[in-house]
Amino acid sequence: MVENTEQIKILCVDDERNVLRALERIFLDDDYEIVLAGSGDEGLKIMEESGPFQVVISDYRMPVMNGVEFLKGVYDRWPETVRIVLSGYADASAIVAAINEGHVYRFIPKPWNDDELRITIQTCLERYFLQKKNNELLNQLGAANQALEEKVQLRTEQLELRNRALEFSQSLLGNLPVGVAGIDINGMIAYCNDIAAKLLKNVCGDVLGVDVATSCDLSMSSLVEQVRRDKNISVDTVLGGTPCRVIAHTLAFCDSETIILVFLEL
Repeated sequence: MVENTEQIKILCVDDERNVLRALERIFLDDDYEIVLAGSGDEGLKIMEESGPFQVVISDYRMPVMNGVEFLKGVYDRWPETVRIVLSGYADASAIVAAINEGHVYRFIPKPWNDDELRITIQTCLERYFLQKKNNELLNQLGAANQALEEKVQLRTEQLELRNRALEFSQSLLGNLPVGVAGIDINGMIAYCNDIAAKLLKNVCGDVLGVDVATSCDLSMSSLVEQVRRDKNISVDTVLGGTPCRVIAHTLAFCDSETIILVFLEL
């Protein structure tokens, strides 16, 4: 049986007292709390006041409220409770009604075999606690999925915000009235706005992705080396025949040193 810490409670419902006493005697040696009810109405009231019950055993033929009606009421309000119906009548339609309306787990004929009934109750309890454990796991999984969805949603919102910020930054840099270029740690031109690209194409040919040391003329490669050495510079120079002032400094980015160059045509 699945491990549990609940007090096992079994409700027996029958309008015949001798049947109830017989059911009670079957479980004298078991650590079960056996509760007796003489009618369906009384059984529902007991479940309301003293539940939960893991198993309910009900007679089929009872006055006022028969077993199927009672067990249907149990299913509607306590669907986790395992339901068993007893009947001394081999009525196929009654069995079908009990299964369809009362969602009965077992249909046991009267007179019953005590040992078989005890085994059936053990099976019902295993089913109850297994289903309960499954529901707990499903709830935990649902909570974990919900938390994951919230994290994904938050991450998506953060990425969308960063993308918008990046688009804004790129648009801002692209529309500045000065040239801006970025050189990564390997000496590659990683960023260049339109003004800088127009200026540098005369000294580097292709601009984005080129290696300054091997693809640009001496004036540009010397300028980059000076920035790496001095960290911050502001110099007037001529690049590709265009006089300009270059303001540059190094910047720590992703655990590496990059260079930012700003060009102002003179």
